Amino acid sequence: MASLKLGAAVFLLPLLLVFSIFEKSHAAGIAVYWGQNGGEGTLADACNSGNYKFINIAFLSTFGNGQTPQLNLAGHCNPAAGTCKGISADIKTCQSKGITVLLSIGGSSGSYSLNSANEANQLATYIWNNFLGGSSNSRPLGNAVLDGVDFDIEAGSGQHWDELARALKKFNQKLILSAAPQCPFPDSHLSTAINTGLFNYVWVQFYNNPPCQYTSGNINNLVNSWKRWTTVQASQVFLGVPASTAAAGSGFIPVDVMKSQVLPAIKGSPKYGGVMIWDRFNDLKSGYSKAIIGSI
Repeated sequence: MASLKLGAAVFLLPLLLVFSIFEKSHAAGIAVYWGQNGGEGTLADACNSGNYKFINIAFLSTFGNGQTPQLNLAGHCNPAAGTCKGISADIKTCQSKGITVLLSIGGSSGSYSLNSANEANQLATYIWNNFLGGSSNSRPLGNAVLDGVDFDIEAGSGQHWDELARALKKFNQKLILSAAPQCPFPDSHLSTAINTGLFNYVWVQFYNNPPCQYTSGNINNLVNSWKRWTTVQASQVFLGVPASTAAAGSGFIPVDVMKSQVLPAIKGSPKYGGVMIWDRFNDLKSGYSKAIIGSI
């Protein structure tokens, strides 16, 4: 019997290793937006904090309608002057720590639209050559290769975001795509794109939208909306929240409520991926990610 038990133990060990690796690769984490406030520190600082699994570099905020695509990183650097290329080293630092770094396109302000399939294909080619695995003499962030593209589409005309997703995936099927829809379901800008099933991650903005966000001690609207969002064709869905009351007009969830009520109510979903925080600047001031990371 002793030898039989030993054999069983030896047999189980590889299985345990497999399961531990699988769990680690699918572990929940925190996504954050970086790039819209020079006071938030460097990209490397954000990654060295140990709080984040995903970083969205925000934003490529001008494109479409015949415009030359433009990156806007607020007070960090000037892409037009080539001063953002130094961020390349920071991107590589983040990636060396296993952090996924994405280019976020759109934003709540800016001048962007996609008015045809041709514009979508043109933008995909531009992004591929200037931020991903292609080549260009004008790469705004230097020679670092980002892991994918985040669609934070909150304005602009046109409904060709699905064609942009397909065009990007044609360059590389392993390219990571994420989307940041508003919590009213379905999202007016991104629903068609998300329905392609090409998106790895969907971090839903559960703020600035009273009908589907946390309000005055009531989590019901948020939880009901969350359940609808977990039906979308994406690998993982994230709960998007502001890092403080200053980070958004409404929808802030106090740390104690997040840990004791909200997270326990949503973590049971097979598609639960973690939490998205807007944004690094406010998170640095409030310490929100550090306060909740143990409960993610």
